[in-house]
Order: sequence, then C-alpha cells, then structure tokens
Amino acid sequence: MRARSKSAARPASAAPRKSVEVPDIVVPQPRPRSFYGHGLPNVDPSHLQGRLIVVEGADGSGRSTQIRMLVEWLESSGHATVQVGLKRSELVREELEQAQRGNILSRRTFSLFYATDFADQLENTIIPALTAGFIVLADRYIYTLMARDIVRGMEEEWVKNLYGIAPIPDAVFYLNVSPEILVQRNFAKNYHLDYWESGMDLGLSRDMFDSFLKYQHLISEQFHRLQSIYGFTIVDGNLPPEEINRELRRRIEAVLAGKAASK
Repeated sequence: MRARSKSAARPASAAPRKSVEVPDIVVPQPRPRSFYGHGLPNVDPSHLQGRLIVVEGADGSGRSTQIRMLVEWLESSGHATVQVGLKRSELVREELEQAQRGNILSRRTFSLFYATDFADQLENTIIPALTAGFIVLADRYIYTLMARDIVRGMEEEWVKNLYGIAPIPDAVFYLNVSPEILVQRNFAKNYHLDYWESGMDLGLSRDMFDSFLKYQHLISEQFHRLQSIYGFTIVDGNLPPEEINRELRRRIEAVLAGKAASK
C-alpha cells in the first residue's frame, strides 16, 4: 500500500479520527474430535469431520422411532446419514444372537461379545462415515454397554478402558422412561419380556416381570450416574413422540451450527 503524499496529510486543525474496532466474524466450527481413551491405532481424530449423534434408552423407550424420524428430517434437509446400533456387526451378530437365545453367556463373555460388536462397527462403519463427513446416528452407544456391565459387576475402570476406543459424540440423548411404563410397552409390542433385558441372569427375582422392574431400575440409576460423568442430555421419554422429536431436532440443529446440544 502506497504511503500518502505530504499534500494529502491531514491539516493540523482537523480533529483526530477515532479508531473503530470491528468485531471479528465468528464462523461456527466443529468441536475437535477426540476419543474417550486411547482411540483406534492410526486414526487421526481431526480427520473425522462428520457428526456423531447418539440416542440412548431401554427397549420400549422409543429410540427406534426417534432415529427413524431424525433420519427422515436430516436427509430431507440434504444431510447424508448412516445408522449404527447394537448387534449390527456382521462379524459377531449371528453368534451373539445364538448365544443369547440359549442364555449361556457368562457376564464377562456377555461384555466382550458386545465390545467386539461395537469395535467392528466402529472400524468399518462409524470411522469411515465420519471421515466422509456423514452424520452417524447411533441407536444406543457405549453408555448402554457400560451400564449393563457395571450392573453385572464388571469393574468400572476395566469397562472404561474397554471402550477407550470410542469417539466422543457430538450429542447424546437418553430417553428416560420409567420401568413401569417400559414393561407395558414391551408387552404391548412383543407380548413377552426379554431374558437379558429383564436381568434374569442376575438372580434378582424368579419372576420375570419383577426381575424386569428391578433390573431396569438399576440400569436407570447407572444412566443417571453416567450422565453426571459424561454430560449427556436426559429427555423425558414419556412425552408424545412428536414432542420429543421437536426437542431433539432443536438440539441437533444447535450441534450442526457448531454449538453445544445442551443449549
């Protein structure tokens, strides 16, 4: 830039101009991606430019309905999405389902089966999708697995280390529904209660109905404790699905704008 000539200099009598500070324009940026622990080898978290949105909750909490509605909304808005969830790994899904049908899993085997299922989806679906800039919608994530393991007596530090490979999500929503309502919804949908979702392996009660209520209370307690550690959002899952979805969309819009989901 050329210097001004002397003839263009301001007269001595002229009042000096006040400098005006122009505020910087803040462009929302994604939060830096990181892992809960050691992560995956040779995966640079800065390359994971997509978004990871998690919907947690027990069977009957309405997770699947909310995921479906969110996918329709996001894709109609031009976002590419990928869905993941429990027991969707091609590596161990059939073996896990077979073992569960026979009710033959020990507690640690139960834990390691699900950890393998998660690790396989992480490596082959979640990481590639985030790298490509997709929005990954997880129908449950490591928090369900951690709550289950801790209720079954697994050491919490061991569990945390096991899931140290997990990327920290951009938003986590826990659909909180009382066990009494969950049992009604499960009966209405399936006409029976699941052995594992009832915690029958824990010996809480010989009656499956009673065991379901006790087990789901224990899981709910763990979720509320984990919420104080990981800071995810608890949503009233007893509300109508449309009302819940409006709240989730509002919070996800904030995430897409580079803000925190809790705002």
